[in-house]
Amino acid sequence: MKMTGAEILIECLKKEGVEYIFGYPGGVVLSIFDLLHDDKDIKLILTRHEQGAVHAADGYARSSGKTGVVLVTSGPGATNTVTGLTTAYMDSIPLVAITGQVPTMLIGNDAFQEADIVGITRPCTKYNILVKDTKDLARLIREAFYIANAGRPGPVLIDLPRDVSANKAEFIWPEKVFIRSYNPRYEGNRWMIEKAANEIAKAKKPVIIAGGGCILSNASEELREFVELTNIPVTMTLMGLGSFSGEHPLSLGMLGMHGTYYANKSVQNSDLLIAIGMRFDDRVTGKIEGFAPNARIIHIDIDPTSIRKNVRVDIPIVGDVKRVLKSLNQCIKDQLNSQWVEIRKAWLRQVEEWKEERPMFYFESSEVIKPQFVVEKIYELTRGDAIITTEVGQNQMWTAQFYKFTKPRTLLTSGGLGTMGYGFPAAIGAQIANPDKLVIDIAGDGSIQMNIQELATAVVYNLPVKVAILNNQYLGMVRQWQELFFNERYSHTYLDVVPDFVKLAEAYGALGFRATKPSEVEPLLREAFKIKKTVFMDFQVDWKEKVFPMVPAGATLNDMLFLEKEKKAEKKLKVVK
Repeated sequence: MKMTGAEILIECLKKEGVEYIFGYPGGVVLSIFDLLHDDKDIKLILTRHEQGAVHAADGYARSSGKTGVVLVTSGPGATNTVTGLTTAYMDSIPLVAITGQVPTMLIGNDAFQEADIVGITRPCTKYNILVKDTKDLARLIREAFYIANAGRPGPVLIDLPRDVSANKAEFIWPEKVFIRSYNPRYEGNRWMIEKAANEIAKAKKPVIIAGGGCILSNASEELREFVELTNIPVTMTLMGLGSFSGEHPLSLGMLGMHGTYYANKSVQNSDLLIAIGMRFDDRVTGKIEGFAPNARIIHIDIDPTSIRKNVRVDIPIVGDVKRVLKSLNQCIKDQLNSQWVEIRKAWLRQVEEWKEERPMFYFESSEVIKPQFVVEKIYELTRGDAIITTEVGQNQMWTAQFYKFTKPRTLLTSGGLGTMGYGFPAAIGAQIANPDKLVIDIAGDGSIQMNIQELATAVVYNLPVKVAILNNQYLGMVRQWQELFFNERYSHTYLDVVPDFVKLAEAYGALGFRATKPSEVEPLLREAFKIKKTVFMDFQVDWKEKVFPMVPAGATLNDMLFLEKEKKAEKKLKVVK
């Protein structure tokens, strides 16, 4: 049976198990939107901006493990997806973005709403393709979903001219995908795995670094087994938070620029690093020359280009984290003995001493709301049983420091690109994927305004997303750098006009609350969490508060800055156990 390209597209999406598409209509994709009008299997979530659509699809993918799908029109509709695609690309999130394009005969003629989106997005997608013939469409869509998920995940873009959508062709669904030039390796090299097991057996001061790959490959159980077999402390990258429970006694929390003192000390003094599903980015390593100077490094990653890209590696293992850890755990079980526990007792004692020496803390106040206090209260009330999204900046780092993530896929944040405006639309996508879960976006007053129009999306679809705004009237992280490194010259970081977020929420049909005193924080959170509607919570926090510890740019992990005058302060010290 011959079908139009639009019909073939919808049929392909159904075969891929797609339930939701996030998008925005326009002229060249109207034939597709027309089919979606009466479709009972696929629901289109109409966002208020194409960037919001991609972030929402991203949040849907991160929280569910499924592929996010985006549908937008040509020209500005397509170019508005670039930030979202780059965000997903940097964090290895599987997305398929379908962009409309002008008819093939007009491509290159500067037609109305024409843009070379394939050329524009080539650096920020895993793969992209301009479909030139309707008969190729089913195969290309099948390949797009395969590429988005195979190996290291990432976004794929399909550019679909209007005439390709309108023309007819036989619908032939390829049951299998074979791409000769793309065959990711999933099983790790057996000899390298055995070599790694031997290194682990003799290491006296080992540390595990768990990254986002542990979550993407659904390897949390294998990671936990590995940790408890070997009795090795674990630190996590920002993207790896939740891959290993933050409440576990062997957890060191996050490492790096704003990592814990004891995570950074452990890494710097280790004799063996087992890096799992992470890429040694600059926020983790600090100055490369001074990173873990005495450690041998085992690196497990499905992407061979990530190994030895930034740091030297002694034992590279290319493969899927889940499968490699299964094999590594079996090797360890075969040679496990009591000496493994004994040899590391002194190391674990040292790690505990570092934890006691400088725990995570902030100065408590009965007069002004501390932003860390808000995050801590959110954690206390949810006990980790919530999906947390963040924007970017201080709100993101305080969340990473003071919320103990106990489960995978519960922290959704822009790690690689650092995209302001990510958290709220991502929370919308996560809420759609997890309708029975509490979803909370921890935001700043600057970043929440980047995609605040998505309030309409949340309200229209009756999504009970909660937004906790840490309102300090500054672009807080930039202000912090200006205070520390630019002689307190706050150039264009003070937000002279911050909207009344309560009134703004109400204008969109949502609910708004405000807290100005610490005593109001917990009651406000409790009330908001009970309401089955979109809620904005405006917390008027201490504008002077900064994120510590902090490793300055270009410094090593040994060169951490700490909360000033912490020993001399007369205020009550709030220690987070």
